[in-house]
Amino acid sequence: MTWILLHLERLAAFETQKGIHVMLHQNSVFHSLTKYVPWARFEQLVEKYGADKLSRKLKTKQHFLAVLYGQFSGATGLREIVGGMESHQSRLYHVGGSVVKRSTMSDANAARPCQLFGDLFAQMLLQAHRGLRRATGEAVRLIDSTSVRLSSLSKDWAEFSTGVCGAKVHVVYDPQADLPVYFALTRANVNDITAAKAMPIEAGATYVFDLGYYDYGWWAQLDAADCRLVTRLKKNTPITVVSENRVPKDSHILSDRIGYLPARLANSRKNPMQIAVRELRVRIETGKVLRIVTNDLDAPAEEIADLYKQRWQIELFFRWIKQTLRIKRFLGISENAVRIQIAVALIAFLILRLAQAAQKIVHSPLAFARLVRTNLMHRRPLAELLSPEQPPPTNRNQLKLELCFK
Repeated sequence: MTWILLHLERLAAFETQKGIHVMLHQNSVFHSLTKYVPWARFEQLVEKYGADKLSRKLKTKQHFLAVLYGQFSGATGLREIVGGMESHQSRLYHVGGSVVKRSTMSDANAARPCQLFGDLFAQMLLQAHRGLRRATGEAVRLIDSTSVRLSSLSKDWAEFSTGVCGAKVHVVYDPQADLPVYFALTRANVNDITAAKAMPIEAGATYVFDLGYYDYGWWAQLDAADCRLVTRLKKNTPITVVSENRVPKDSHILSDRIGYLPARLANSRKNPMQIAVRELRVRIETGKVLRIVTNDLDAPAEEIADLYKQRWQIELFFRWIKQTLRIKRFLGISENAVRIQIAVALIAFLILRLAQAAQKIVHSPLAFARLVRTNLMHRRPLAELLSPEQPPPTNRNQLKLELCFK
């Protein structure tokens, strides 16, 4: 009997060349991804907001992991999240998660402070930018928003037209790190410039934005913070030209002029943007001519035109998260539930970017996200998602046990 017990103990381990017994264990892909979450800071935020006291049946960590699982797996509703986690119950232990009930999760989405998840996103941004931002001279910030449709059940807070409900996600984006640096959620009928005025201004940065942010007062605030701004002028906005720079022949830049915006606005108000500005007329690929304006009077015209062209990167970002993550269909109808889901979606985006940067095999962010979804609960290293699965190593001592019973 002693001989049998000794061999049973050896079944759960294998012996290395140095004679050390090592357990055969490989984390699931989901477990590996959650290691990018700063859990110590997470617990501090739980304590700060008293988040565990508001929903005792479902702890904040389990709630967060369930919503995060839904983002990575592509689940479209609470039932799909609950069913998926139940089917992988045995692999949730090492992650710190557990099977959740649909009603309990719904209650947590409505009651748990959404600010906790927004603060966690801000904390993870610092980590992500240290690892991903390329070494460049100045910070470039792209500003834009995207709309999301909501169910008519959200009409008490999100209705902006009869029978139509929606919200806007306002984002400040760093194209050099390919990451958002700020986000806010408003009703769909809130103007972009209204949300922009509530955004923090990063002194010395370059801000690139479109006509939705046409406000001379806000432009003057950016200029006062030593920021460079690059945007478009409306067709009917006059400019008093004081000098004109030469442009190369056969260039897509048609003119490069320095002048002043109108001194007075409607109702004889003084224009707060009294400094000299620079207007570039640029022909784009479609043949359309754009009037680009900036407060940078010295940079090469090509540089200014290229900065405005970078604005399309934030459009690609919005397209990516809508195709890959879950911000089209929501797990709850309350404003709090929508805010939680959007914050966790952006956290999932950060985790995927960090995980992709840590491996050298899959270069496409979209392809990496799809591989993660396919292998989410499989026990595989993140760096080997494209490699064929290897059979588990055999334990030669198991043969001895089988012979013993014969």
